[in-house]
Amino acid sequence: MNILSLFVIIPLIMMAIIFCIKGENKSLIRVVMSVGGLALLAVSAYLTINYLKMRSGGDDSEFLFTNTPLLWFESLNIHYAVGVDGISVAMLLLSSIIVITGVFVSYAIEDKVKEYFLWFLMLSIGVFGFFISLDLFTMFLFYEVALIPMYLLIGLWGSGKKEYSAMKLTLMLMGGSAFLMVGILGIYYNSTPDGALRTFNIQEISQNVAALANSGADMSWQNIFFPLTFIGFGVLGAMFPFHTWSPDGHASAPTAVSMLHAGVLMKLGGYGCFRVAMYLMPQAASELSWIFIILTGISVVYGAFSACVQTDLKYINAYSSVSHCGLVLFALLMMNKAAMTGAILQMVSHGLMTALFFALIGMIYGRTHTRDIREMGGLMKVMPVLCVCYVIAGLASLGLPGLSGFVAEMTIFVGAFQHPDLFHRIFVILGCSSIVITAVYILRVVGKILFGPMQDPHHETLTDAVWYEKVAVFSLIFAIAAIGLCPLWLSDMISEGIENIVKIF
Repeated sequence: MNILSLFVIIPLIMMAIIFCIKGENKSLIRVVMSVGGLALLAVSAYLTINYLKMRSGGDDSEFLFTNTPLLWFESLNIHYAVGVDGISVAMLLLSSIIVITGVFVSYAIEDKVKEYFLWFLMLSIGVFGFFISLDLFTMFLFYEVALIPMYLLIGLWGSGKKEYSAMKLTLMLMGGSAFLMVGILGIYYNSTPDGALRTFNIQEISQNVAALANSGADMSWQNIFFPLTFIGFGVLGAMFPFHTWSPDGHASAPTAVSMLHAGVLMKLGGYGCFRVAMYLMPQAASELSWIFIILTGISVVYGAFSACVQTDLKYINAYSSVSHCGLVLFALLMMNKAAMTGAILQMVSHGLMTALFFALIGMIYGRTHTRDIREMGGLMKVMPVLCVCYVIAGLASLGLPGLSGFVAEMTIFVGAFQHPDLFHRIFVILGCSSIVITAVYILRVVGKILFGPMQDPHHETLTDAVWYEKVAVFSLIFAIAAIGLCPLWLSDMISEGIENIVKIF
């Protein structure tokens, strides 16, 4: 069995076991989820170590751990084909960390625990399957599997305007999927030389596109389908002006779903823009990148400014995610090795940081029953562990050296500034301004809710983190610090995956 298939098989086995558990045996369900989550983390760690060993041993194949493609729809030549490069390995490692920490945070769920974890696992299957797929149609299938559970997870277990938020999120992401489907079919029907068999395989499509370009064939089709594909994935990446679903969805989602949503699901957007739109349509990416540089540059600055004026903790972090995810797409569009490496590092770093933020916000909300920063103050006195962790998350978000945010953002801005033309450098400077704005809203929130006088006398009796909450937040902090202090193994692994793609541009 191919090791990559375990990322789909393990959650399926967990679903089958949970489905067979009679009644609401919450303890047993949590044990199954914990063991399965740790198994996924172990598989991703084993995969990462072996991937690095194979690369250091001289294996320079574009994708490793590939399988013999399994034909499952002959008339359209659709296969179950899997494989990973350094970028995919980084995303799988991130996803497994977020899943297991999300499981521990979900111990607080008391209502319909069985159904909650079944949908949680369905979402996880979609995410893992997307990152391992080398077949465009199979990748799109897993993409849809990841989106569908969000409606129920928010609509049933969320808070506030949960029905409205769930419907808005679903409609906007499905709208993006419609653009994406048209883009994928456009690639499928236009990327094959005359007389050759059409394929959805990403490697084969890339080779076919290169052959067509070298032969002087008309490649104008890319200018039609590149924008559709980039926008389709960009909607999930919260690209301006298609970002409005994100803050509402985050604000209403249960804590672990917010972690998985912002930490991993939004990364499908950046990964798809990179792996599908830019990799398979490089000519159009080079010609039309300026349009999306403008839109993503707006996302970076607009998201940061919007976070400054929010009073709800979740909305603050949601708009912060719009800014940071905009920075990912912005860096990818620079189309040089350093900036694109920084973009993937930012995906990993932001995934960990925002998962930590949402976990802590959920824990604070569970005790104070409010997310309004105007109603909180002096919490450091009563819940020091959670508050210190919140400070660390904030410092990582604003780019403190020694934490993952600094490594990612410095790599992005150094790489992006390599462009000598005025247009690129102006937008790089605008992007850099988001660092200052981020510091403003992070320090404002930290000072307001953690220090100063206690706003509500009932908060005097609040309790600090329990054991499973500490496991979740400490694990995320460890990962953030590990990348910040020892980033070279990760950046080198990502750079190897970027190198083959940068040559195309």
